[in-house]
Amino acid sequence: MAVNLKSGLATVVLGSQWGDEGKGKLVDILTDGSDVCARCQGGNNAGHTIVVDGQMFDFHILPSGLVNPKCVNLIGSGCVVHIPAFFKELQAIVDKGLNVDGRIFISDRAHLVFDYHQVVDGLKEGELGSKSLGTTRKGIGPTYSSKSSRSGVRLHHLMTDWEEFEKRFRTNLSTRTLRYGKFDYDAEEELNYYRDIRKTLVPYVIDAVHFMHTAFREEKRILIEGANALMLDLDFGTYPYVTSSPTSIGGVCTGLGVPPQKIGTVWGVVKAYTTRVGAGPFPSEQLNEIGEKLQDVGREWGVTTGRKRRCGWLDLVVIRYSTAINGYTRLNITKLDVLDGFESIEVAVAYEVDGKKIEYFPADLNALERAKVEYVTLSGWNTPTTGCKTYDDLPQAAKDYVSFIEKFVGVPVGMVGVGPGRESMLEKAC
Repeated sequence: MAVNLKSGLATVVLGSQWGDEGKGKLVDILTDGSDVCARCQGGNNAGHTIVVDGQMFDFHILPSGLVNPKCVNLIGSGCVVHIPAFFKELQAIVDKGLNVDGRIFISDRAHLVFDYHQVVDGLKEGELGSKSLGTTRKGIGPTYSSKSSRSGVRLHHLMTDWEEFEKRFRTNLSTRTLRYGKFDYDAEEELNYYRDIRKTLVPYVIDAVHFMHTAFREEKRILIEGANALMLDLDFGTYPYVTSSPTSIGGVCTGLGVPPQKIGTVWGVVKAYTTRVGAGPFPSEQLNEIGEKLQDVGREWGVTTGRKRRCGWLDLVVIRYSTAINGYTRLNITKLDVLDGFESIEVAVAYEVDGKKIEYFPADLNALERAKVEYVTLSGWNTPTTGCKTYDDLPQAAKDYVSFIEKFVGVPVGMVGVGPGRESMLEKAC
């Protein structure tokens, strides 16, 4: 499948729900026509699998554009990077036959995730007990906390001034030991690792702002891959059950130094039902046989953590809210085939809180807990869609489901996924 990207503009792919929508497959398809693929935020707490010619590749911190041998990839300034995890993931895809030489770079402005960030992540979750946020314990939150308090360590500190790097490292660590006391961690061992790895890192580290604007000036076809999803955004998600970085369209601008005028098509990826990992409100969650069926048929467990995902019906209140913030120009509906075995399908279209109908997504989590969901019932198609080769091949009821989403949200659907392989992504005329 060939999808043309506009030269000199950025095509953006963002998750519209709570993550795990299947963004990787769309990015995989779009990278065929891209010269540059960039990550703008997050760390190795994200994760998805891409299947190419029967070979499975797991991505966490690396941009998915690495599967295209002609695509150059960037981990942007808004990302946080655990260097050992970066090299481990890189080696894993090299071992599967991908040539990455000269095709993967890291911004020198990206902040570093250290092992003590990961230890502290677990300690903080332990403190919260039954009210834990359900983080991946990859150290992402503590690293962004260091960044926000202006005590973080950036990659350029490591690469250009060892004394400054070590000073910042020890100062940052001391704030953690003051907060949590002595914990099981060897600072000297980690410092030795970074002292030894500096030379290995040299060919990967660049000024990402210069890189991106050179790509724009040279009319490159640029693909930007968002991690996580809008409902996990630090400002607009279900706070505090969110990630630690801006997962909205704003994170593209701040994480890569890209002005809004350089953004072209914005894809919103929408799973045909709803899932989320970890704690937090989930109005359309189905704690019954429906939720279990969605979980089993959809193989809903995380690539990064292995945790089972909570499942429920599609919530169009969430999608409309997400669209308002991110300004999607195209939607990609994924995993439509998971609904093949349902006689009827529920879709959330409004909430009722304290007897009052609301058509927006409230900030107050207590209000969300009290919310009663208003559903519309649509006919199922009860027939396999996985073998469909074109959008027109879909059962009429499946096309009606897609049309209902389009009309409710007000954004055209450009692609529909009906299986795990890239050949199962069906183009739909807009």
